[in-house]
Amino acid sequence: MGAISIRKVVKRYGHGPKANQVIHGVDAEIADGEFIVIVGPSGCGKSTLLRMVAGLEEISGGEISIAGRVVNDIEPSERDIAMVFQNYALYPHMSVFDNMAYGLKIAKVPVAEIKSRVDKAAAILQLGPYLARKPRELSGGQRQRVAMGRAIVRQPAVFLFDEPLSNLDAKLRAGTRLEIQKLHRELGVTSLFVTHDQVEAMTLAERMIVMNAGRMEQIGTPEEVYARPATTFVAGFIGAPPMNLLTGRATGQRFAMGDVAWLLPAPAPRDGELILGVRPEHLDIANSGWPLTVDVVEMLGAERLIHGRLGASTGAVQVTVRVESTSHNAVAGQVLQLAAAPEHLHWFDAQSGQRVG
Repeated sequence: MGAISIRKVVKRYGHGPKANQVIHGVDAEIADGEFIVIVGPSGCGKSTLLRMVAGLEEISGGEISIAGRVVNDIEPSERDIAMVFQNYALYPHMSVFDNMAYGLKIAKVPVAEIKSRVDKAAAILQLGPYLARKPRELSGGQRQRVAMGRAIVRQPAVFLFDEPLSNLDAKLRAGTRLEIQKLHRELGVTSLFVTHDQVEAMTLAERMIVMNAGRMEQIGTPEEVYARPATTFVAGFIGAPPMNLLTGRATGQRFAMGDVAWLLPAPAPRDGELILGVRPEHLDIANSGWPLTVDVVEMLGAERLIHGRLGASTGAVQVTVRVESTSHNAVAGQVLQLAAAPEHLHWFDAQSGQRVG
């Protein structure tokens, strides 16, 4: 069993009033066999949180348990985990087989058992033809598979992935993502995967933790996080292009930004200063609605992104609309009318950024 419990975990560097706190009371319950992705921008604390689970960083407060055992003061080697790093961390003078087998040899696992485990992992990762090669003879994707194979042979309760795809080119990243998905389906081992790439997060995660400035902004399935972001940070971070966020004042069914007001398809959840969010694909080009002055049109094959200004020139807000490439051939300078269905409007508090509707 590899369930992970993270309770009110805090990390600070230094002591006393000048201590720098970088993780602020993170709480998460991860079920046995679940694949969780921790995603957020650089410096948000996601790798620090992973390293605390691994035991590579001390915990300043709170509690972490793995398989029901509190591991705050337990050495990394005794936590029944295996970690895959960004830089592969392979021994250049050893063969692929020896790299994968090294940890088992140190643990004095019988030779026959080592060969059986390495052969099985190599078959899963399609590394059989490369077992005699050195890392320098492999591509970046193959090296990362060797690093994953080294983790697999240990048969841990938990896999920890620290941005393992960051050094790969776009095509290799896409292919390796598929391999990781298949690997998890086959092994069913609890996995924590850290990335700053929202595409990786959305495609890999069963649930995702969105981090910002050392705080957990939201935890949920990719569908939940995308459809109902808990904060403006999540709304702006998850999605490509990100959600359009408009700050204004709501009064019933009217929404005013500066001296320009528009009619809403349904009343706002409350009157007052609010942030209105709507995703680019949920804005429709209509016969009447909010006037958008087109600035740039990006052709992306099956779709177009229309970038423009909503509102008067002195207080205009940049807005992006996503449409099918065959549906509308907008040009710069054109004025389009935008509409959105009420179920696609997201409302946030203007001060806290928390979701209100």
